[in-house]
Amino acid sequence: MHFSIQKNILQEAVSKVQKAVTGKSTMPILQGILIQAINGKLILLGSDKDLTIEATVDAEINTEGKIVVDSRLFGDLIRKLPNDNIEISTNENSTLTIKCLKSNATLVHMLADDYPAIPTIQEEKSITLPQNMLKNMIKSTIFATAHDETRPIFTGVLFEVKDNKVNLVAMDGYRVAIRTEGIDTNVELNNVIPGKTLSEVSKILEDSEEVINILFTTNHILFDLGKTKVISRLLEGEFIKYDSIIPKEYLLKTIARKDDLLNSIDRASLIGKEGKTNLVKLDIQEEKMIITSNSQLGMAREEININLQGDDLKIAFNSKYLMDILKIMDSEEVEMEFSTNVNPCIVKNKGKNNCTYLLLPVRMVE
Repeated sequence: MHFSIQKNILQEAVSKVQKAVTGKSTMPILQGILIQAINGKLILLGSDKDLTIEATVDAEINTEGKIVVDSRLFGDLIRKLPNDNIEISTNENSTLTIKCLKSNATLVHMLADDYPAIPTIQEEKSITLPQNMLKNMIKSTIFATAHDETRPIFTGVLFEVKDNKVNLVAMDGYRVAIRTEGIDTNVELNNVIPGKTLSEVSKILEDSEEVINILFTTNHILFDLGKTKVISRLLEGEFIKYDSIIPKEYLLKTIARKDDLLNSIDRASLIGKEGKTNLVKLDIQEEKMIITSNSQLGMAREEININLQGDDLKIAFNSKYLMDILKIMDSEEVEMEFSTNVNPCIVKNKGKNNCTYLLLPVRMVE
């Protein structure tokens, strides 16, 4: 194998496929990147068997071939080379020579034949979405996935398509995040995608109207961006019927400026964090919300103006969970719906029906 390519083009491709190389596999070869030079293209592939990322770039191919190189070492080396043309060639003794200007390095490589076959995706159902839409939907939900492997289904995000809408839903036992967008399709889908997969897909997606094709099979999903492809297994099991846990009625509702609410909770939470509680208390009154936090180290009090529909209420939340929600909301004002101080709170963008967040309160000791 012998090819040459611009350093920045190769570095970007390596960076993409490295996201699938976790280093946790018991198979040493999966700590490497598969590189194939063929038909004027360079195809790079990284995988941990659950997640596979493939990147294709143009290159000047002198001799075709394929090898596997150590992901971390190869990536670090390419990143630190000068910004110029890189020439890479294999030698007879299972080594690889990398030349760039006056830099010269030799790496041991592995046999490509030992690399596991990637899943073959035979399309069963597919949809097309603008990249910026999917990127925003992932950002709006992924923070609420669980990190507890004892409930694997909640480490993923429900990808649901029905009634000309696509819904992404995540929950971790303390909160639920739902993001909805309209879509023109007759396809119906209900699959759970690993949170790790969506996190990596989000990093690759661009803030543009360029579309991404998403193909589903029984066990896998393929995100096809043309020159970049992401293949992932789907999580097994049934996601909870989230519609049934979202309260349909409330006893009081507040409307507040999002930035005022977020900044006040952020400042008040500093005291709670120092006390290792992360607790903030909301005292909701007719025209104001008083936000307090206290610990052995002190006390904080904030006050913001609100519009209240209903009676007064005192309720407490984990400040981090509440701020996670507020940070990703995109309207100037937010609505919060309450029933009692032990029932879940619903948070929505005012004037938009594109997201719903449910958050469980923390029981207060009177």
